[in-house]
Amino acid sequence: MKIEKFEDILSWKKGKNMAVDIYRTFSNHKDFGFKDQIQRAAVSISNNIAEGF
Repeated sequence: MKIEKFEDILSWKKGKNMAVDIYRTFSNHKDFGFKDQIQRAAVSISNNIAEGF
């Protein structure tokens, strides 16, 4: 399989799905500092893969 765009990378897809799951899981969390940090970390996975591509 030839990868022509970063959306074709399996780890990018899994990182994106994990970020969505993290946002859902922590949607009602009251510790806003932790919530923000964990959500930004989850989003950075797919962002870093795309940037590296």
